Amino acid sequence: MSSPTQTHFLPTRWTLVLAARGDTPEGRAALGELCESYWQPVFRFLRRDGRDEEAARELTQEFFARVLARGGLGAADPARGRFRSYLLGALKHFLADQRSQAEAAKRGGGVVPESWDGSSETDAGVVAVKGSTEVPDTFFDRHWAYAIMERALRAVEREFHTAGREDQFAVLKPWLVGDTSALSQSEAARQLGLSEGAVKVAVHRLRRRFREWIRAEVAQTVDAGQSVDEELRYLVEVLSTEGKAES
Repeated sequence: MSSPTQTHFLPTRWTLVLAARGDTPEGRAALGELCESYWQPVFRFLRRDGRDEEAARELTQEFFARVLARGGLGAADPARGRFRSYLLGALKHFLADQRSQAEAAKRGGGVVPESWDGSSETDAGVVAVKGSTEVPDTFFDRHWAYAIMERALRAVEREFHTAGREDQFAVLKPWLVGDTSALSQSEAARQLGLSEGAVKVAVHRLRRRFREWIRAEVAQTVDAGQSVDEELRYLVEVLSTEGKAES
């Protein structure tokens, strides 16, 4: 089984977007795929910001429609290179514009010209959502990590399905998602008709493949000059501190 990082992801989607600035079919397709892949973290961020599900869904759609319609990047800095940071900065600017327009409408002053610029990173001093509890950036980043893990999980599942081993994946999946309380490896071996030793090996290989796909997914969201390992370490960190910085 070939490594996903070797066969599927050269150049990375984010590298294509940065290089094309959204002005080529390849750049637009890459940006569209990234936006589709990471729709959920934006939606969760808006829900945490106090919006009901329908309003958050509509606003998420509007945000991504604007990103795609504008080519999404403006003056995005390739040196910053993380799609995660770019997207959160763009979302904060989008929300600031929404807020300004709403306040102008209340004052009867008409529509405020938009100042949205998707080039900013999350540390670029963008204004927090006024009138609500500020959502920590780590909340967005955590759901970003969940989205990466979900995409990696689906990729591994597709591989097992293609190989005609979907039943094996269904039995071994709990060892990827941390839900093994109701299933021992001896029981898994019985279900699969394998020895316990063979199941241990299969679980080890499954986890290794899962890690390879996680790494490949992370590689899509950093520039070619950025460190995948550094991004992985950060995402592991925000997952390990869940609840501590947001309560």
